[in-house]
Amino acid sequence: MSGNPEAVDAYLAERLLPPDESFEAVLHAAREAGLPPADVSPLQGRLLELLARMVGAERVLEVGTLGGYSTLWFARAGARVVTLEVDPHHAEVARASLDRAGVGGAVEIVVGPALETLPGVAGPFDLVFIDADKQSSADYLALALDKVRPGTLIVVDNVVRRGALTDPDDEDPRVTGSRRVVEAIAAEPRLLATGLQTVGAKSWDGMLLALVR
Repeated sequence: MSGNPEAVDAYLAERLLPPDESFEAVLHAAREAGLPPADVSPLQGRLLELLARMVGAERVLEVGTLGGYSTLWFARAGARVVTLEVDPHHAEVARASLDRAGVGGAVEIVVGPALETLPGVAGPFDLVFIDADKQSSADYLALALDKVRPGTLIVVDNVVRRGALTDPDDEDPRVTGSRRVVEAIAAEPRLLATGLQTVGAKSWDGMLLALVR
């Protein structure tokens, strides 16, 4: 048996995600502005929207805006989003794209290093999405735990690192950072968590999902 994970992703997206010019415009603007292609995939974006809808998220905290692609998925779920972005250029591109998509009024972009800005963000939030520099994911988690309530869902992206997560000889900061956030979640008694491996347009990766008890 053989298969092409990227082709499967394309097949599922073609059939399950109706064409939407707003999302395409966000990605196009990001590429035109020279932003790295680190956005979630369309299917992952829809997953984030579904998770937000399932928990009835009215307020979402996002760490890592990039071009605003995942931000738009949360806004489409009806949530108000506070999104943190370290790079002023990225924030400017995201702001323009979100305004064009008609959701600008539902999104606050906070510019600056998230380790510095996150303490000043007012909670609580119903969903937290951590998708910034991986070496700091555990630090973002620790700060975000002061902004949650019972029932808040926390999602951490890009933790599998093409399997390097379990390679003790791999000292890439993104890998060691991913291990650190896994251990932090495992040690936090308030969190009921799981991990999901994904294979598709974003290669071999995965997410952590944790519910605040």
